[in-house]
Amino acid sequence: MRQVDPAEDEELGELEDKTEALTLRSKRTERAQKKQIRRARKATRQPQDFLSLPYELVLDILSFLQPSDIFNLQRVNRAFHGFILQEEERIARAIASWRYVCLDKCFRRPVLMENVDETIHSSLQCTERQELLTIHKKPYQHVLAPDPAEICTCLTCMLRWSALCLIVDFAHWQHNLDTGEPIPIIPRGRSPEWNQALIVANAGIVRKALRSPLWHARLLEAHLDSTSRSITRHAANKGNKRRRFRMSREEMESGTDAFLERSGPPSFDFPFHRDNYYMLEAYLPNRGWSAELERWLYLPDEQHDRDIEFVVRWAERRRNAALEQGKTAKTA
Repeated sequence: MRQVDPAEDEELGELEDKTEALTLRSKRTERAQKKQIRRARKATRQPQDFLSLPYELVLDILSFLQPSDIFNLQRVNRAFHGFILQEEERIARAIASWRYVCLDKCFRRPVLMENVDETIHSSLQCTERQELLTIHKKPYQHVLAPDPAEICTCLTCMLRWSALCLIVDFAHWQHNLDTGEPIPIIPRGRSPEWNQALIVANAGIVRKALRSPLWHARLLEAHLDSTSRSITRHAANKGNKRRRFRMSREEMESGTDAFLERSGPPSFDFPFHRDNYYMLEAYLPNRGWSAELERWLYLPDEQHDRDIEFVVRWAERRRNAALEQGKTAKTA
């Protein structure tokens, strides 16, 4: 074996390592490297899902939408459907609090019988009292009579039911009113199948609103649209010199009912027939203009409780009268 001379090693100098890494040209390796880079980026990326935002922020964003938009959003996927269904009342209340300030007080929901004290059911549904309400239960051609077993039959709730049914029917005929196509006339005493099917379908929508705040807000949206279109039609009629509500294009496009808070003509008369739709500009029940305060005054939500108290007193007077008659008959 050859011996290395140290002197010779010193003459050669210090060795320098010039080894370089081999360049990898494999396409499989390049794909693996790209996949690894994507995984690293995905791991560090912030979540972009809308529902991953802070809870209060999500509710604030949804409050700027219209009820119809919320229904469309509910159909996107199960996550949106579940969230909206869970927070339906808060979302509907947030939307109505700035979009439908006026309409929400004009069109309140009737109270369901299941939410009324059971001890009062017999007084509300007794035959004698139902006969007293015949004038409010008469079969209108465009409004289905309410079911006494479903909703409270106090006067306030009966009127609320009719008002909500009218919203749906008035919205149904807006195309005819815009285009000038006559609304079909139904002879008195007749009830064609198409009309019966229509008012039953309208009542079905109202029943959804009785249990769903979001459906109730959707009805308010529909009536605001009907009212805006009606005001626009009457404003275009230069021969109509009646007093009307003032509404600018910006107010109409804003999607709010703020313009209805201004002074205007009385708007609480119930359209008892579809012929009234032609001249109907704004139907806004349960309110009246105060000349002294110069603003609209609304019927309070507690009016239902007052009517229930009246029914209780009426039933008590009826029982007392029956007892007096019984005593008189015994003494006689």
